[in-house]
Amino acid sequence: MRGVYVLAICAATTIGGAASAQEIDWKKVDEALGRSAAVSGDVHRYGFPRSDLTVTLDGVTIRPTLALGGWTAFKPAHGGAMVMGDLVLLETEINPVMAKLIENGIEITAVHNHVLRGNPPTFYMHIGGHGDPVKLATAIRTGLAESKTPLTPPAAPASQPAIDLDTGQLDQIIGAKGQANGGVYQFGVPRRDPVTESGTQLAPAGPMGVATAIGFQPTGGGKAAITGDFVLTADEVNPVIKALRSNGIEVTAVHSHMLNEQPRLFFLHFWANDDAMKLAKGLRAALDKTASAKS
Repeated sequence: MRGVYVLAICAATTIGGAASAQEIDWKKVDEALGRSAAVSGDVHRYGFPRSDLTVTLDGVTIRPTLALGGWTAFKPAHGGAMVMGDLVLLETEINPVMAKLIENGIEITAVHNHVLRGNPPTFYMHIGGHGDPVKLATAIRTGLAESKTPLTPPAAPASQPAIDLDTGQLDQIIGAKGQANGGVYQFGVPRRDPVTESGTQLAPAGPMGVATAIGFQPTGGGKAAITGDFVLTADEVNPVIKALRSNGIEVTAVHSHMLNEQPRLFFLHFWANDDAMKLAKGLRAALDKTASAKS
């Protein structure tokens, strides 16, 4: 679901003589996607929030930055660029979008749910590709045009919605510095060891979708709805499930997002709406079961 992420600062390393970011005409990539990128290191990340949708879950109206933030990220790699992404789709949009993406050379790496009981239900299509970045960008936009995803960039809000939570205490409990984004307080916690995909190190981890992502959306009275995904190796999956469930946090999905990553990773999604500090402590207990970087 990776509209929920914080830019994790890591060394951006590419293995095997990759093209440099300076060799890519990023203006043309921006034009092909119809928006500008958030740049972190050599990664250019483009957001495609489903601001057209009103999705409710257990009585909570989900903000796009909590669980509806589609994205695609480009990183220079040998022969051009690699791209990874996560597109938020309605059930009726999956096959038309997939057909166009395949037709234009984009790989589908996963299709699944991230949350349960959403109304309307949303699905998440993870994608990958390698080659000319402008062609990749054009293919992605052509695919998204088969959905109702807004293809014109959203207007910048006059001001950020207030975060009615003690964010300093959340930072202290989670052990990382969060940031406010569209009414959601977000954390990105990278893994301690590097992650590679097809020989390219995925760094910075947050923009490339391989940092544990946690979002708090205030729901009043010190409560928050939380969702996101833990990035786990196989031996961490069940300890994290047990830690979350013992702290009143629902596990809503366990699955892969990529095909050729090293080490092999699993993405565990979660949901709860309760006292924010109580939930933060539960999330911290789960993070303690992982090989996460210490801030």
